[in-house]
Amino acid sequence: MRASLHILRRAVAVTGVVVAATAGLTACGDKTTSSGSTPPANNKVGILLPDTATSPRWVSADPTELRKQCDAAKLTCYIDNANGSATTQQSQAQALINTGVGVLLVVNLDSGSGKAIEALAKQHNVVTIDYDRLTAGGTASYYVSYDNVKVGEDQGTALTQAPEVKGKAAVGYVEIDGAPTDNNAAQFAQGYNSVLSKQPGWTKLADQTGNWDAATAQTVFTTMLGQHPNLNAVMVANDTMAQSVINVLKAQGLVGKVAVSGQDATAGGLDNVMAGSQAFTIYKPVAGEADVAIKLAGQILAGQKPTAPTTVKDPSTGRAVPAYLADPTVITKANVALPVTDGYVTAAAVCPTPALVALCSANGIKTP
Repeated sequence: MRASLHILRRAVAVTGVVVAATAGLTACGDKTTSSGSTPPANNKVGILLPDTATSPRWVSADPTELRKQCDAAKLTCYIDNANGSATTQQSQAQALINTGVGVLLVVNLDSGSGKAIEALAKQHNVVTIDYDRLTAGGTASYYVSYDNVKVGEDQGTALTQAPEVKGKAAVGYVEIDGAPTDNNAAQFAQGYNSVLSKQPGWTKLADQTGNWDAATAQTVFTTMLGQHPNLNAVMVANDTMAQSVINVLKAQGLVGKVAVSGQDATAGGLDNVMAGSQAFTIYKPVAGEADVAIKLAGQILAGQKPTAPTTVKDPSTGRAVPAYLADPTVITKANVALPVTDGYVTAAAVCPTPALVALCSANGIKTP
């Protein structure tokens, strides 16, 4: 770390406000900073986001909050999205390192490619931070995320309280998990399985990955429903896949009769919660990650070595990774307006049609 910080302090200062695409990269990127006071010797931060399909957060919520925090901290931040390609993400990492970033935030597409990116960064004295997803076997100096086991526990508990199943003596349920390449998915599953496996009368009928993909989830659930037509609940890992499950249930006239879970507090997820087709979603305000990560990056660039409040165990190496973990919030009909009033998602996105405007109004979401 000392050698790394020595290099960072010797780097050339960069000031001004810039918004542009990172040259030579397949996926579009942008960089933002602000002017005013004197920034650190090196104020460049690279941010690698994974895709545009698994969750809307990678398209809007995270980039918006990251830009805001970079501007406030007077850091030049380059934000790139790999569009689901590990090869593209590795190329983006190399380009950012060549640009002279001192800190690299990594949301890996899989631990293997993430590990390679972090090894490359280490060779060039660039400090890496695992953002949202832990890179198993990686070398990141810090991990900034939500407590993902707690997310899963909250999902499991909330599903047992869904009106479609609450009070039932016997419940048959299926699980559609996230991608096996994502350590978060394993932690979510660890959390909800720890709750549901101990629930009296609950029986798991099937369990399969949906790979964070809407089409895959639809195919998987169609098969599950065909094999278990009397199932009562679906423990589905996020809102994107939950929408596919709801589409299948709707085609079979089962919406509102089967409890469906979710995660990410997407506009669609909130719509489904209001409509009663989805029991809940999990709200993880991006500020809980982005604000912490950018503040941490600024401290590192300033030559500091912050002490994280906790550690998480790397499942591959057993290494204790210094970590900053935020707590999630369960969103039901009772508090469905919270992500909108917080500014996490806009009312326009949640209420785009006259019918949804009426639904939003009935649930405390004000539209322009």
